[in-house]
Amino acid sequence: MASLLKLEIVTPEAIAYSEQVDMVVLPGAAGELGVLAGHEPLMTTIVPGELRITKDGEETVMAIGSGFAEITGEAVRVLADMALRAESIDEVAAIDARKRAEQRLAQKLSDEEVVTVEASMQKAIALIEVKRRHRGQPAARSQHK
Repeated sequence: MASLLKLEIVTPEAIAYSEQVDMVVLPGAAGELGVLAGHEPLMTTIVPGELRITKDGEETVMAIGSGFAEITGEAVRVLADMALRAESIDEVAAIDARKRAEQRLAQKLSDEEVVTVEASMQKAIALIEVKRRHRGQPAARSQHK
């Protein structure tokens, strides 16, 4: 029997995911990071993008915001400012958020405001990309075709 990994994804609003899984793939600043049970301990940053979870041969996809991941041999704990399953993403709202961020960036902003608006835009882009890549697919899709 394959070893399982406890995955917990926490946002400021709620625990977005908490289950035993086979594997998780996280979006990091240096690229994707795949984690299986027994992974070396690691703390890393997470960037807005696509997080993939494999459990019992099924894949669940989430759009994830900025944050951190703590990886141990038995668990992955993700603290992020956003986590939404692909099927829960409102693409129209995400497109509107991206447009608002683009309009704000065209204005004269302080350095702090630029950082905040750019972060909002990156989250909106992550939502749009994840939704478009997984549009019309069931909540969990089999990797075995």
